[in-house]
Amino acid sequence: EKHIQITIIDDAVYEEDEDFYITLSDPSSNGKISAPSSDDKVSARLGPTCKAIITIIDDDEAGILSFKEDTMTLYMTAEDCEHQILVCRRQGGCGEVKLSYATESDSALAGKDFEEAKGELVFQPQQMEAFIPITMKSAPRYDTRERFRLVLTEPTGGAKLDEQKDGGAAKNILTINIEVDPTVKEHIDHLRSALIRNWDRSKVGHANWAEQFKQALWVNGGEDADDGDESQPSCMDKVMHCITLPWKLLFALVPPTDYCGGWVCFLCSLIMIGVVTMFISDMASLLGCVMCVPDDITAITLVALGTSLPDTFASKTAAEQDPYADASVGNVTGSNSVNVFLGLGLPWMIAAFFWAGAEDDPKWFSKYGSDPDLGWLGPIGQRKQAFVAPAGSLAFSVAIFSTCAGICLALLAVRRRVYGGELGGPRAGKLVSAGFLVLLWLFYIAVSSANTISTMGGSSCAK
Repeated sequence: EKHIQITIIDDAVYEEDEDFYITLSDPSSNGKISAPSSDDKVSARLGPTCKAIITIIDDDEAGILSFKEDTMTLYMTAEDCEHQILVCRRQGGCGEVKLSYATESDSALAGKDFEEAKGELVFQPQQMEAFIPITMKSAPRYDTRERFRLVLTEPTGGAKLDEQKDGGAAKNILTINIEVDPTVKEHIDHLRSALIRNWDRSKVGHANWAEQFKQALWVNGGEDADDGDESQPSCMDKVMHCITLPWKLLFALVPPTDYCGGWVCFLCSLIMIGVVTMFISDMASLLGCVMCVPDDITAITLVALGTSLPDTFASKTAAEQDPYADASVGNVTGSNSVNVFLGLGLPWMIAAFFWAGAEDDPKWFSKYGSDPDLGWLGPIGQRKQAFVAPAGSLAFSVAIFSTCAGICLALLAVRRRVYGGELGGPRAGKLVSAGFLVLLWLFYIAVSSANTISTMGGSSCAK
């Protein structure tokens, strides 16, 4: 490296700070410069910084001290935060200079909004800037604006205070405003508006939830009976209301769709459907046991009717309200798909994991350990316990069901060709189609039940 010597001419006349430039240009190396570790030649060139600004500070005076501005704003944070307040020295930098500083409370109070600061600030010779540390205390505030002052007094060493600033030549005053950070305030406003919306939605949800119980307690949901005799509930309506009142009150516990975007209603509805399905299944099994009906027959009759009738009514409503048959037919096929894939698959998967990790059960080995049809579990005497669900007459029942389902789809295709649609049409056609489908259902039950009884060798009570 090389140094450039610049001579600064000193005089006794005070002057403002002055600047001049030093510029590097026209690099020359007599054509080429040898690289230190190579025979190649490289050209001399200028680097990215080829121009320097030189500031001449008049050091004949001690200087004028002041804050950079008369006011400034500091933003509150979640924790105590220290800020550095700039004090400038202008028009001279000769000698060491000292001055006193202190904070003054206004609407902002020392110890609550800021830590009281008081001391002496020292400028070394030729030092043109210094900082005063001010600690702001964290405080809960939203839309308030507080202020306090920082005062400079008693400069020494020949320095003066800027008489053009607030306070004049006797003292220099900086007014510090304390405000909430705009981003924090915007975030709080967003949360506040979201809470207001959620609260309003919750109030609507509370009213709708209370209305559900009122409708459950009144016949036909408490419809107004002042419009004529047609709106009066019939005797059958009152009888059915008394029978279904406990179930209405139970289902009224399901919250409306106003909560959590309807997810709470969806999950609670699934739970209620599971409870009702479990209740129907248990009651049907007990009834079949009392009537000496095998479980296979109970499943395709009582349990199937109890769990599928709601889907039947839903399909009927969709057929009446929708101009197309997609919703009504899709509801039946979709619900059966859920029953098969989820209603059977999920419990069987849980049972498979349970039995795979459970300790050896003597009851399991006494029942399945020597069963010749379970060779896939290993040879007799070396089997590992697993979840076992005997098929029984399931294969024959599924085959009959698939045959009847194919006939049903064929009937829908014929109706589309003859009547122009799967549903509706002339009254005679509707009655014939409905009767034929009912006969298909009875045929399936009769054939499946006969196969079950023949496989079991008679009634279950006879054993």
